[in-house]
Amino acid sequence: MCGIVGLLVKKPALRLRLGELMLPMLIGMTERGPDSAGMAVFTEPVADGLHKLSLFSGEGAAGAKYDWAALEAKLRANCDPAARLFVKANHAVLGIARPVAEVKAWLKANASVIQVLSSGTSIDLYKDVGLPADIARRYDFGALAGTHLVGHTRMATESAVTVENAHPYTAGLDWCLVHNGSLSNPHQLRRQLEPLGIEFDGDCDTEAACRYLEWRMREGDDLEAALHKGFEAFDGFFTFLMGTRDKLALVRDPFACKPAIVAETDDYVAIASEFRSLAHLPDVKHAQLFEPKPEHIYSWSI
Repeated sequence: MCGIVGLLVKKPALRLRLGELMLPMLIGMTERGPDSAGMAVFTEPVADGLHKLSLFSGEGAAGAKYDWAALEAKLRANCDPAARLFVKANHAVLGIARPVAEVKAWLKANASVIQVLSSGTSIDLYKDVGLPADIARRYDFGALAGTHLVGHTRMATESAVTVENAHPYTAGLDWCLVHNGSLSNPHQLRRQLEPLGIEFDGDCDTEAACRYLEWRMREGDDLEAALHKGFEAFDGFFTFLMGTRDKLALVRDPFACKPAIVAETDDYVAIASEFRSLAHLPDVKHAQLFEPKPEHIYSWSI
């Protein structure tokens, strides 16, 4: 059992309140997922030709032992003179001008303790183990600003409680996925994808779904076409909430075993596993409320 939350604000004036509106949504899902939590927020894109990476260091409590300043200096001297780090506890957002693959390779070779959690032009990602409220406070989720976000609280059932196995999962650029449910064929998916050069970071079933869908989109499918192929490829129960640079998307398995509810107004679209995480939202009593249908693709664009 896990909790998912998503929020897309339709009016630019609400973008500065994105984290404020989301915070009770995430904490409201604590009972569904007390082991770890994470949040992907989509911000205004960086300038043309630039990208950013979300980084995590597991060294020390709240990253106290990791020298982010030294990493920035090494990056600027040996990889990308334009590199800039913006640090929050044991996470950092790295702005770069060099190609993403090149910077990732440099980090893997020269800073192996660092994990790259996401990459793109819009996405910032934070995830950690512990209670959702503690994680939200550590990374100041309430101050997040942007157009939309995807969050998750995890109750581990089939893999260890680690940052690697926490959600959201990402693959490619500006793409993330959170999952409530359990897939029974993740190893089959891995055997299909690994010969294609697709590498996995952990052993959670959700990562297999994330990398499968991103592979389909890299092969030319749009998100909706990739999801239709996913309905055939995925065996198990799932509610998936996904974020791209300009969109939120939601699907449930053919039996709709895992809960989800959507509230939509002229100001926002909000998604959660249970209504209690939506009850605080402005004017929610006048929102269009509905439970998503099984094997139906819902999407909302900014």
